[in-house]
Amino acid sequence: MSPLPSYAVPATLAYRVASAPPRPALQELGGPTMGTHWSVKYWFASARLAPPRAALRAAVEAALERVVAQMSPWEADSDLSRYNRAAPGAWQTLPEPFFTVLRCALELAHDSDGAFDPSVAPAVDLWGFGPAPARGDVPAAAALAAARARIGWRRIAIDAAFRRVQQPGGCALDLSGIAKGHAVDAVVQALRDLGCEQALVEVGGELYGLGRRPDGRPWQVAVQLPGFADGAGPVLALGGRAIATSGDDFRRYRADGTDYSHTLDPRSGWPVCNGLASVSVVHAECMRADALATALTVLGPEAGWAYAERHGLAALFLRRGAEGLEARLTESFAELLA
Repeated sequence: MSPLPSYAVPATLAYRVASAPPRPALQELGGPTMGTHWSVKYWFASARLAPPRAALRAAVEAALERVVAQMSPWEADSDLSRYNRAAPGAWQTLPEPFFTVLRCALELAHDSDGAFDPSVAPAVDLWGFGPAPARGDVPAAAALAAARARIGWRRIAIDAAFRRVQQPGGCALDLSGIAKGHAVDAVVQALRDLGCEQALVEVGGELYGLGRRPDGRPWQVAVQLPGFADGAGPVLALGGRAIATSGDDFRRYRADGTDYSHTLDPRSGWPVCNGLASVSVVHAECMRADALATALTVLGPEAGWAYAERHGLAALFLRRGAEGLEARLTESFAELLA
């Protein structure tokens, strides 16, 4: 889903437009992060209130760098990598953001009965979707069994009083299904700390709308639904909301005539193959939207739908059918569409 680009002043009644106060200018920043791209569209009601662009960029990049330094499995000295290498029984004190993300991940693991599991890293690496070398074949059964034996969120003990986590031995964390959403929330907070209350934040396709657009309307994103041409479908207002999507076309490879997606079912250690093309979730926190989209994808079109309805989630399921993509919207998601 991509932001709607329409910020132009309507051309009708030109004499009224000419006499109206000029709208604040929309600014944009962006750059690479986490193997993807980030962008921020923002504006200030008065130029006097706006900090220098360099200060905003520095704040955003610092927020993203903290996420990488704490939670990236690709960085050998990150907090996450050090935990994955820790000796059995060792306790590791975590930075507050990392601990918050891990605790959220473990809560969802419990609530989804393991459909979301932050200890899925052994299978992620085995299938070539992590820091380990990429592959183009199916792992051997023995290797899959060994990786699966190391997965299990129940093995992870946390100590909230001292903000620490214990390494049970052989456990390896992968927070790819939640960290990008957390990164969006971190950027939003960094902007707010500098007095920016009107922005659209995006990291690798996950979005959060802070405040409103310069024309007074909420930030909007186009919802691509079957039967609509690009840009012709309904729009979703993101005033104070985030949207995150989990899909099978982001990273995958083909082996022996079968496509294998980067989204794995931690309960089996295998890539998800349940007919879902994508699941999108709208939530007040992008961290939770991100994790929930992953969990619903793993649960599948029926169990995932039941979970979403039971919890009142705003979710959009896109499923591959005999005649193409089929959309299924929860009532909460449909209510958000304009």
